[in-house]
Amino acid sequence: MPENTARTRRCSDCDGFPTVAITTGQRTLDGSRKTASVTCRECNGTGVLPVRHLASSLGR
Repeated sequence: MPENTARTRRCSDCDGFPTVAITTGQRTLDGSRKTASVTCRECNGTGVLPVRHLASSLGR
């Protein structure tokens, strides 16, 4: 069975999960938790890296 040797463009910093919600520890008036949405700085919230960035990370 052949191996798949294709390089993935998935962001190595966020591993394809570009946006996360982090609880701040505070609560809203209705009692739910306040959250802050944070996006990955490396891929700017897309989850994938541009091809030019992938080639530079390979040392080419």
